[in-house]
Amino acid sequence: MRLVHFMLSTGKIRLGALDGDNIIDLNSHANWVPIDLVRFLHEHENAYEKLKLVAADPLNTIYPVDRVHLMPPIQGPDKILGIAHNYSDYCDEKQIEYPSEPIVFNRFASTIIGPYDRIKHPTCSKAVEWEVELVVVMGKIARNVKAANAFDYVFGYTAAQDLTATDWMSKSGGQYVLCKNMDHFCPIGPCLVTKDEIPDPHNLFAKTWVNGVLKQNGNTRNLLFKIDELIEHLSSVLTLLPGDLICTGTPSGVGETRSPPEFLKPGDVLTSEIEGVGKLKNYVVDYESHIILKL
Repeated sequence: MRLVHFMLSTGKIRLGALDGDNIIDLNSHANWVPIDLVRFLHEHENAYEKLKLVAADPLNTIYPVDRVHLMPPIQGPDKILGIAHNYSDYCDEKQIEYPSEPIVFNRFASTIIGPYDRIKHPTCSKAVEWEVELVVVMGKIARNVKAANAFDYVFGYTAAQDLTATDWMSKSGGQYVLCKNMDHFCPIGPCLVTKDEIPDPHNLFAKTWVNGVLKQNGNTRNLLFKIDELIEHLSSVLTLLPGDLICTGTPSGVGETRSPPEFLKPGDVLTSEIEGVGKLKNYVVDYESHIILKL
């Protein structure tokens, strides 16, 4: 199942399931289904089975996907956890040692935007870098979970651009909070794919294009710490909640290591893809821009 949040032309926000070029409105007849997927995951331990039954209702309203606005598939998670230096090819490109344990940083929910929303380039940075990532979406409360059982707690996956203002990392003495949490720095989507549709998340290509030019062309097989290891490590320290996001890291091909370095600027078109999840396409605009760009 491929789940989305979408907005109608009337401004109403709905929870839906992608079916080819159409979206099944899961709020059509099932009044007990909240619009908020995070809330649904909190309230229903067997969320997948219930949503599948709702989606099968022949009386559901159907909308063409090109007639609605796709929003972030997860909104307002309790935690967004990022993992730095988690691809072997990324570390090799940067000529840094492989970490002995996961390097974890946090993102704020306010950074999340939709898969086709505009990225407003911050006026305070001249070095915004692209980083495509596979994102794990938790489906259950997880505390002290062992790697062998970790996937029992995963609801599904989405894709993200984990943007970074690399000049602010230098200004902050290597800290991640400011350089990772500027406005619009975490486009996610285009949907949430339930885990049954991706049997092996450790063999998916991850790609980024800037203005149609391929910049990143990696594969999740190069993750240094696999998803089950990350869940064991994180849940040994804190409680993971339904809807929490784990951004698993980015492959090689980032802008800072290019010669000369390349960074995003207003006017760029940033396209990101995780195999099996789909593509995001975000225009980069000046922060003060009020121009509406059609994607």
